[in-house]
Amino acid sequence: MGLMESLKAGTKSLDNMEDLFIEKLKMLYDVEDRLVDALPKMADAAADAQLKRAFDEHAEVSRRQKERLAWCFDWLNVEAETSTCEAIKGMISDGEVIMKADGDPDVKDAALIAAAQGVEHYEIAEYGAARTFASRLGLDDIADLLQQTLDEEAQTDHKLTDLAASRVNPSAQV
Repeated sequence: MGLMESLKAGTKSLDNMEDLFIEKLKMLYDVEDRLVDALPKMADAAADAQLKRAFDEHAEVSRRQKERLAWCFDWLNVEAETSTCEAIKGMISDGEVIMKADGDPDVKDAALIAAAQGVEHYEIAEYGAARTFASRLGLDDIADLLQQTLDEEAQTDHKLTDLAASRVNPSAQV
C-alpha cells in the first residue's frame, strides 16, 4: 500500500519529516523500478532511431538512480522497499495505450515523447521535494545524491525536448 492509500485508509499519519522522507524514497524506488521495466518497451515502440536510443539510455540511467536510492536506504539503515506510486502507474498505463495504438509512427513518437516528458516532470518535482527534505533533515550526502538524480532528470527532459523540436514533431507534421 502506498502512502496516499495509507493516508486515505487512516492507517498512516504524517507525524514527522523523517517518516515522510522515507516514504518519499520508497515511492521514488517504485517509480524507478517501474521505469526500468517500461523504458525498454517504449524504446521498442519508438520509430525514430534517436528516440529509441534516448529511451534505452534513460533505462540505464534509471537503473543507476534506483541503485542510488538503495544507497540512501543503506545510509538510513532502512530496508530498500517500494511504496506504490499510483501516479507513475497511471502515466505508464497511458504510455502503454500509446504504444498499442495504430497510426502514423511519427505521430506516435511525438505522443511517446509527450508521455515521457510527463514522467520526467513528475520525477523532477518528486526528487526536488525529496532533496529538500534530506537537506532539511541534515542528510547532506543523501541530498547530494538526490540532486545528482534531479540533474539527470532535467537533462533527460531537455534531450526529449530537443528530439521533439528537431526531429519528431517536424516529421509528424508532414
